[in-house]
Amino acid sequence: MFLSYSSYMLIFFCNQIGASKHVLSEDTVSRELKSGKLVSKRILTKTNNIPNWAKRFINTTYVYIVEESIVDAKNKILVTYTRNIGFTKVMSVTEKVTYTQCDVNPSKTVATRYAWIDSQVRGFSRAICAFGYERFKKNAHKMVGGFNHVLQNMYPHQHVIQTGYVTATAATKLKDAAKNASELAKAAPMYASLHPN
Repeated sequence: MFLSYSSYMLIFFCNQIGASKHVLSEDTVSRELKSGKLVSKRILTKTNNIPNWAKRFINTTYVYIVEESIVDAKNKILVTYTRNIGFTKVMSVTEKVTYTQCDVNPSKTVATRYAWIDSQVRGFSRAICAFGYERFKKNAHKMVGGFNHVLQNMYPHQHVIQTGYVTATAATKLKDAAKNASELAKAAPMYASLHPN
């Protein structure tokens, strides 16, 4: 991923990740070089369908999101942190995605995705966290598709990963992570992760 990216291409890539139909607006708050790393912060307004039961707690379909990204071109690492800043008492979701060069095949990129999900709604927090986890699994599939779409636009003649393979692997690993999380903490926040191997 970093072999042929210029700083302009990395900024373009970071901006394209959020460019989809469910993103209503995006504003760059800051973008600067810190210790040789490109650090960006953006505010996004996103929309998403909510189930009928959630309308009891939330009366709108959009939420504000903070996205922070750190591009370390020297070490070939891109890290994004995304968290909601609205409705955090109902459900707080913090997501971290790390893009690194593949150890086995340096021409490929590995994306590792983590999510921390919490709810402070008394009596419903476990169900809300479980819903957030299921949404995380569903969005893992979309993330791969969006990532491939951006790369396909940047490099139209390159081969991209087939979404079905990655999703099947991701679903299995997420299911195992949920089972472990359930056993470890019955009333605590949920944590989920997606590892490439």
